[in-house]
Amino acid sequence: MKLLRTLILVFLFILPISLIAQEKEKEKVYNTELDGMEQLDDAIKMAKESNKHVLVQVGGNWCPWCIRFHNYSKDDPDINKLINDNYIVVKLNMSPENKNEEALARLEKPGRFGYPVFVILDSRGKRIHTQDSGLLEQDKGYDKRKVQTFLKGWAPGSF
Repeated sequence: MKLLRTLILVFLFILPISLIAQEKEKEKVYNTELDGMEQLDDAIKMAKESNKHVLVQVGGNWCPWCIRFHNYSKDDPDINKLINDNYIVVKLNMSPENKNEEALARLEKPGRFGYPVFVILDSRGKRIHTQDSGLLEQDKGYDKRKVQTFLKGWAPGSF
């Protein structure tokens, strides 16, 4: 009986934590109504003014790995700082509601790498790198060392 009571208490403790984690992954990161071309143009203008590059995260709210990267990059202070110091970020939606085909063509159709996929543009809007996010993953998250290497390697002044 004591074992059953303990199991029930453990279950009641773990269930809310699990539900919170699932809700966080369901967060709406991508705005399906935005025009991707306008997003890119605005980001390039801001990048030029701030001497940064543009980090385009292509994906959608349907993509658990897209939400994971968003949360990871927001929650890890080192990664967050690295991004904020060097990049203007664009979350470019690709979904049945809004495929943003013109913007994806401008980025040279990065979806061939899966989602999310990261595209780095310089401050003139020239694509300088496309990153398969799968190469940055580890288990059910992202490998900090790999993400830092990627972000540092394509930051302004790094090459």
